[in-house]
Amino acid sequence: MADPVAFPFTPRAALAAPLLLALLAACADPSGIAAQSRYTDAGTLAMTRTLNAAQAAPAAWPDAGWWQALGDAGLDGLIRDGLADNPTLNAAAARLRAAQALAAATAAAAGPRVDADVRVTRERLPEDYIFPPPLGGSVVTDARAGLDFSWELDFWGRRRAETAAAEDRAQAAAVEAQAVRLLLAVGLARGWAALDGAYAQLDVARATLAQREKVLTLTRQRVAAGVDSGVELKQAEGAVPAARQEIAAAEERVRLYRQQLAALAGRGPDYGLGLPRPRLATPERLTLPATLPAELLGRRPDVIAARLRAEAASRDSEAARAAFYPNVNLAAFAGFQTLGLEHLLQAGNRSLSLTPAVTLPIFDSGRLRANLAGREAERDLAVEQYNAALVEGLHEVADALASARSLERQRAEQQAAQASVEDAYRLAELRYREGLANYLTVLSAETQVLVQRRLGAELRTRQIDTSLALVRALGGGYTPDDAVAARTAAPGASAGRG
Repeated sequence: MADPVAFPFTPRAALAAPLLLALLAACADPSGIAAQSRYTDAGTLAMTRTLNAAQAAPAAWPDAGWWQALGDAGLDGLIRDGLADNPTLNAAAARLRAAQALAAATAAAAGPRVDADVRVTRERLPEDYIFPPPLGGSVVTDARAGLDFSWELDFWGRRRAETAAAEDRAQAAAVEAQAVRLLLAVGLARGWAALDGAYAQLDVARATLAQREKVLTLTRQRVAAGVDSGVELKQAEGAVPAARQEIAAAEERVRLYRQQLAALAGRGPDYGLGLPRPRLATPERLTLPATLPAELLGRRPDVIAARLRAEAASRDSEAARAAFYPNVNLAAFAGFQTLGLEHLLQAGNRSLSLTPAVTLPIFDSGRLRANLAGREAERDLAVEQYNAALVEGLHEVADALASARSLERQRAEQQAAQASVEDAYRLAELRYREGLANYLTVLSAETQVLVQRRLGAELRTRQIDTSLALVRALGGGYTPDDAVAARTAAPGASAGRG
């Protein structure tokens, strides 16, 4: 058995350990600084009564082509064009590339570095310096050629935390790009629904004009027969230009919606002029998946992005805490050094150096503590933003459900009311034709018909818009990749402290 290695006892060695302990005790102290916010547990945000009141049976989550359920080929073409080479999407893609490049740069900074170093310095050496004559007082060439090596030994995980934070932000940028894509698609669909509603109002205005022209013809016949006076004729004549004005206003809205869609699609105004008239199918009754709200965490890109940014902020806090501990660096040089260039690469002029360095913060006037406190506050802010995004997501779902239920009742009542007033108008017109009613009766019945027709078009547009709002609230068919899903599956798994 080999004898144990014996280390000689010297006064210097006896002082080394206490001196090291004294340095550690004197270094900056991170105690008392901690995060305060916690992730909201989605299970605590109950929606049981909301869901039970909203659906008879569970439905599927929206798929990636959710707009196709509206059965409008024009909308399909609009969204296809809008998602192709769109400035908004291109900007999101640029932000993603920037975040990925930053993540790559941060990861590279944690690794070793090797640089080629070639230097040639021409200088005059002073006579009364460290160089004796004949070097002192002469002009010489100092040459150096070799490789410099440096590496920070990440004992405390500061570099690893910084790399993880940058990777989380890159993943968040990727998810946010999907969120922008969803917002753009939903915006195009809702604009298309608004254009459909504008056309419906234009139809009402045109039908009203035809109706008033018919009444005007009838009134002229009654005046010629001496049944009505000029008052009724002037009223009937005044109603026709008023209907034409409503048509002009409706046509203006159609043009503006077309131009708005062109801009949203990233195209020029002429693109909007070529869009066909919408032919949207009335959406079915809104139903929801039975797994809300828990699955909303993994289906809404804005919620997932907020979670990833909170994770990144937590990693920043870890990096700031690791800065309180000693920083260990390793530097080395291997190459050649000479005075003069003639013999630079000769074997005798080889040079090799190894420089380990330990830097320990002892007193910095509170800079490290302030930096850590700031990072923890930013982490708390990011966590609360995530919590707010989750609550807002459920709020949007609940709002869409409440509006959908109300609109179903409103449309049923409106359709019944419109059927009644349409019958009343036909009877009033018939009685007016037969001389049994005056113009005021026809005008009153027409006003009620016009109100109900406009309301019917408005409610249908709102019903379609509400279905689209629910699609957005449910994430619009977004499905995260495996890496993102793993990072966001369990709130607080890696950053749930404090």
